[in-house]
Amino acid sequence: MAKAKPAAKPKKKSIWKKDHSQEIMRWIVEIGVVLILSFITAFLFEGSITVQESSMDPTIQAGDVVLINRISYRLGSVKRGDLIAYRNRDVEDSVYHIKRVIGLPGDTIQIKEGLIMINGETYMEERELPNIIDAGVAEEPVKLRNDEYFVLGDNRNNSEDSRFADVGNIKKSYISGKVWYLRSPSHRRGFL
Repeated sequence: MAKAKPAAKPKKKSIWKKDHSQEIMRWIVEIGVVLILSFITAFLFEGSITVQESSMDPTIQAGDVVLINRISYRLGSVKRGDLIAYRNRDVEDSVYHIKRVIGLPGDTIQIKEGLIMINGETYMEERELPNIIDAGVAEEPVKLRNDEYFVLGDNRNNSEDSRFADVGNIKKSYISGKVWYLRSPSHRRGFL
């Protein structure tokens, strides 16, 4: 009678087999790509601004933190009703302001009896905002040049905006980007 050979010990499997090392490398590359894209998105496309003024109440309030898309107007155009972040001049350390675009290049803007007139027609806004008490320079027609925008704060009677000579029309080169998301406070977080 022949003796049975003892069963061969099973070989221990290495977790570093070729197929696992390829999977690990794939994960490292994917994580690297995500980190690079996140950095590019944060640096080029977005910036955050803490709102300093109450001129956009009730849409945006003083102390709110908003995100701006810095590249949107390099790829597309500013549209009526957009919320924009801009500086009063081409100085990097000047304060950001946030306002709503009312007039586009070539438009003629006037404020009559508390209502906004664009090219002689009453502008009907998407949201209900108060009638304007002080028309400022827009009491007379304001003709916008090819690189100018007329902006107003949503808090129409407590906003320094294009109605006033010290602000005036906003040049396209002063616009930093489109305000698109309210990040803080968290209970009001959402798209604008």
